Amino acid sequence: MKLLLDFLPILLFFGTFKFAEGRKDWAADFATQNFGFIVNGGKVGPGEAPVLLATVVVIVATLAQVLWLKLRGRKVDTMLWVSLVIVVVLGGLTIWFHNETFIKWKPSVLYWAMGTALWLAPLVAGKNLLKVLLGEQIQLPAKVWHRLNFAWVAFFAGMGLLNLWVAYSFSTDAWVNFKLFGGIGLMLAFTLAQGYYLSRYIEEPKGDGTTETPR
Repeated sequence: MKLLLDFLPILLFFGTFKFAEGRKDWAADFATQNFGFIVNGGKVGPGEAPVLLATVVVIVATLAQVLWLKLRGRKVDTMLWVSLVIVVVLGGLTIWFHNETFIKWKPSVLYWAMGTALWLAPLVAGKNLLKVLLGEQIQLPAKVWHRLNFAWVAFFAGMGLLNLWVAYSFSTDAWVNFKLFGGIGLMLAFTLAQGYYLSRYIEEPKGDGTTETPR
């Protein structure tokens, strides 16, 4: 359920863009009539309507995520707050200036924010955030936690660069496809690779209640 909630804005962005892409004239009229008041000049053209409507939807979906968690009395993760700020700011700029470049930067900024948090936490607070999040579920040697943290920092840095390369080298339609299938696919593949690597180091309980690390 949480995984679906996390990816819901991406799925809605993809679905809205694809729907509007096939109906550009209708999308332009709909966007102008309903969102012209938040667009510079008050008019949306057919070429920019699909990404603009998808941006509106992703902003609303992210706001709804936060509101839903708050109403249920559940904690809103720090990264969800960060994602909300980024999508509202960059999405708002995309809508106002009719410029899809801003929303295309959103995944990169979010990737780099997560990578920076993982990188700075041990230096500033002396904490490995991955160990804080996962330490109760798995037991690993300190050096492996360090490697895991570095791997995720490098992954997020690379994903941010890859997103910009796709955004500037290919069409918006190709970027939207990459945002859903490429982004999620690479994240899944990296997570599975991490799981395979960590399986060699997870400390297994012994009969006397202590743990030992597989060699």
